Formats: sequence, structure tokens, C-alpha cells
Amino acid sequence: MSLDSDVIVDRRRMRRKLTFWRVSAAVVAIAAIAAISIVVSPRGRSALSSAGSIARVNIEGLIRSDRERVEALERLADSSTAAVIVHINSPGGTTAGSEQLYDALMRLKAKKPLVVVVEGLAASGGYITAIAADYIVAQQSSLVGSIGVLFQYPNFTDLLKTVGVKVEEVKSSPLKAAPNGFEPTSPEAREALDSLVKDSYAWFKGLVKERRGMDDALLAKVADGRVFTGRQAVELKLIDQLGDEKTAIAWLEAQKGVKKDLPVRDYKLAPRFGDLTFLRTAASITLDALGLSSVARQIEQAGVAQAVDRLSLDGMLALWHPAGTN
Repeated sequence: MSLDSDVIVDRRRMRRKLTFWRVSAAVVAIAAIAAISIVVSPRGRSALSSAGSIARVNIEGLIRSDRERVEALERLADSSTAAVIVHINSPGGTTAGSEQLYDALMRLKAKKPLVVVVEGLAASGGYITAIAADYIVAQQSSLVGSIGVLFQYPNFTDLLKTVGVKVEEVKSSPLKAAPNGFEPTSPEAREALDSLVKDSYAWFKGLVKERRGMDDALLAKVADGRVFTGRQAVELKLIDQLGDEKTAIAWLEAQKGVKKDLPVRDYKLAPRFGDLTFLRTAASITLDALGLSSVARQIEQAGVAQAVDRLSLDGMLALWHPAGTN
């Protein structure tokens, strides 16, 4: 019996040691992969070799508040990058997110020469982002403008009547949580929303007038909510020149004294764990091998969760959304 007990104890010790070394090896492997991923990622490359180069920043998709993006732009402002080219392809997003990005780019522009290139679309909040630059370049077929804001909310009143459901509530004042989508919007609630929209619209128009040097007549012409092609936008002073990144580089060299033939390097804005596909996959496989399958599945699903999160836009919107699109 004593021999059997000693064997069992020895086996348990060996298992504990084996588990310790497995976990240690996994931690070292993940750390090594993380270090390699940072080095080979666009942001890592730009951080290591930003000196004597022009940074290329991409603003794509829906714009919403993002503290990590602001911090990344602050780091870029303090770097040795010679200049910044901001490529925009966005229909806009929330007014708060657009304002935050505009302010961050204005602070960056105070330290670095900055020019904007409109890839395909700089509408609404995307155009708020663009006018942070002193010079805007767009392709002939690019779409810019959509100066305006909106407040959208669904109303399920008719649907609830059909299914026989009534939502009741007790609230402190008539305009608390109004509109709520469960009852017809009252004239008072609609008036309150109209006041919000008009105030934000006035702010938006004020930015455009100041940044683009427009008089009231021209501002009224371009601020009716429509978008314009790059060709039209030049005539309307919404942009400065037709062209592409090479056009932007030529302007930086001619007007801002940036040295010729500097390389243009991508600067990744605030990469998150979900953006590092290689690292996420490697970590998932490692955890799965250690028997931590549930954690591995959570890591694999992180990218999906972020994609779903982008679909949710709350608050006042500066967004171009043509009828019939999804």
C-alpha cells in the first residue's frame, strides 16, 4: 500500500510540473507572437520607421467616438513623421464621433502638415473630418458634402396595435424619454427634436463656412443635404483640387516644404486585439491545446462582436444614407 501511495504522489507531482511547463510555454509563445505581430503590423512598422516619411492615415466606414483613435493621432503628432495624408472613405456617423475626430485632426494639423484625399466618399460626418485639413483633394467621381444632420428612430405604434400590445409608462415629465417609438410622437417631442437638429445643423454649417471660406450665398447652395461629385465640389469650394495621393504629395512639397521623394507609410489607427488576426488565431489554437476551449471560442468571436457593434449608432447622426440602401 505504501508503494502504491508513493507512486500516486509522484504521478501527481509530475502532472503538476507538466501543467506548469505547458502553461509557461504557452505564455512565452503568446508573448513572442504578440511581439512579432506588433513589429510586422502597419502601426508597428510606422512606429519603427516613421522618421523621414509621410504617414498615411485611413478613415473608413462609420465614424463614432473612439478614444483609442484619438490617442493614436496624438502619438502621431508627437512622432518624427514629416507630414500626414488622411484618406477618407466614409458616409459619416454620429455627430459626437465626427466632432471628436475633427478636433483630433485639428490638433494633429497644428503640429504636422496635413492634407486630405477623398477616396470615394466624404459625406456628412466624413466631410466634417475632411475640413479639418487646409487642403482637400478628391477624385472626379468622388462624392462629398451631405451637409446636415438627422435624428432617426423607429415607431412601432401600428405594429403594437396589430398584435394587441400596449406599452405603459410612468415618467417625471412629458418629454422624458420622448420619443420612445411605442406611441405617436407628440408635437412637443417633435419640436424638441427639431431644436436639437437645427442646433447641430447650425454648428455644422458654421464649421464649413469657417474652414472653407464661404459666404452665406454659397453656403446656402451647398448645405441643403445633397452630395456633389468631385468635379462639382471644386467649383463649389468644397474641395481644393482633383487628384489622388500623388497630387496631395505634390502639394505638401510645394506648399509645406516637405522634402521630395519621402516614402509614404501606413499608420494604423489604434489596432485592437480583434484586428490582429494572426495573433488572435495563434492564441486561440494555443488555448484550445491547453484545454481552454471556451476561452478560445471567445477570442475567435471577438472580431464578430466588433463588427456587430459597428452597426449600432446612437444619438444625433451626421450620416449620408441614400434611400434604398442597407
